[in-house]
Amino acid sequence: METNGNEEVTSLYSLSCRDRRFSKHIHDNVHGNIYLDPFFLQFVDTEQLRELKQLGLTHMVYPGAVHSRFEHSLGVYWLAGEAVHTVQGHQGSEINIERNDIRTVKLAGLLHDVGHGPFSHLFEREFLPRVLNGSEWSHEDMSVKMIDYIVDAHHIEIDAAILNNVKEMVLASSANASQNTVNEKRFLYDIVANGRNGIDVDKFDYIVRDSRACGLGCNFQFQRLLETMRVMGDEICYRAKDYLTVHKLFATRADLHRTVYTHAKVKAIELMVVDALTLANGELSISASIQEPAKFWKLDDSILRQIETSDKQELKKARDLVLRIRRRDLYQFCNEFAVPKDKQEHFKDITPQDIVCSQKNGDTPLNEEDISVSIVKIDLTRGRSNPLESIKFFQDYESDYKFPIRDERISHLLPAFCQDMIVRVYSKKPELVGAVSKAFENYQLKTYGMKAQVHDTPEKKKRRV
Repeated sequence: METNGNEEVTSLYSLSCRDRRFSKHIHDNVHGNIYLDPFFLQFVDTEQLRELKQLGLTHMVYPGAVHSRFEHSLGVYWLAGEAVHTVQGHQGSEINIERNDIRTVKLAGLLHDVGHGPFSHLFEREFLPRVLNGSEWSHEDMSVKMIDYIVDAHHIEIDAAILNNVKEMVLASSANASQNTVNEKRFLYDIVANGRNGIDVDKFDYIVRDSRACGLGCNFQFQRLLETMRVMGDEICYRAKDYLTVHKLFATRADLHRTVYTHAKVKAIELMVVDALTLANGELSISASIQEPAKFWKLDDSILRQIETSDKQELKKARDLVLRIRRRDLYQFCNEFAVPKDKQEHFKDITPQDIVCSQKNGDTPLNEEDISVSIVKIDLTRGRSNPLESIKFFQDYESDYKFPIRDERISHLLPAFCQDMIVRVYSKKPELVGAVSKAFENYQLKTYGMKAQVHDTPEKKKRRV
């Protein structure tokens, strides 16, 4: 007997509800009750999924930001399932979602971050390139290796096709995404990590979760997008009248990057931690574990405590840096400037050497090791391009026509430029703030013909000794 779409949806939801009798439920402070059936518990109840903080070192500035990647992964798992159920509920047999599809997407959500190292993105973007000469190691690639390792180490029985699809979904937004075009149900690969336009349940979860943990308000409501998404031509599309909600997703993410993830003091602490890890790497062989899952999963945020409590003379310099962090004797933020829009395309990274070479005769002499430079790039997920142009919208549910929204049709109150590049300079010694600030200003005048910073370095910081 044939069934219509509504009957299939009822059957699917009935199955889901019936399964809950055999499921474990966890109360999440963002999404409420999250249900895990025995299949997913095989992965949850392992030692590889826990112990890392979601926001790395941010809790040293925002004390409430101590939530874990495990919490976030549970949230992405849940929202991935909700997204699949939503499109299934709207479109029924039209998109032919099967039970294994739901299982695959949810498992990808649960495991998408299992390859992260300690201290969030700092580990792969700042520490590893320094000690491994420009390393291009990524947490997405490591997640794929960790997934295989977890399955093997815990003897988890899983269909080979599901496992392969989970790994491809985890890689979907990375530079190493599979080059083999998925011919069937391509839209499923955009739910957890969306490489096509950047809208995914990973962002839905961390934007709300991180905002709450840091005590910030969040006026982005992911439910509006989650409840109205529609599959058209094998990609997920959104109602045209929700384009401002879509823009708010990217704008809120950018705001979190500016005010939380790249906060000036957070970056100061990160710079110190990178220096400490670099000094300790030879003794502790931190970077040596990045290709071996059996060793890598044991590397977590406790590495700082290991350095701090060690009596080894070889770790003294690293230990002193960690103690400076604990005692709030941080690298001193001197000043910053936003790279002018017309200079961003051909911008060349500024180095401590550039600052030192900008000193004038008679200035307090500086060495490169006295200075740290942090270059922060914040965008709306598509570089200098407007992300709305890569997203497909539909007018209403009766229409089968999908289209992007071009710049000329977007509210004129929204930004016309979608990327900031900020250069921050820090003095590693408080007594050199004045000299570093002056050299930094000289560099700006020499390079741009003006001081591009918004304000001068406070005199009280320059006088600190």
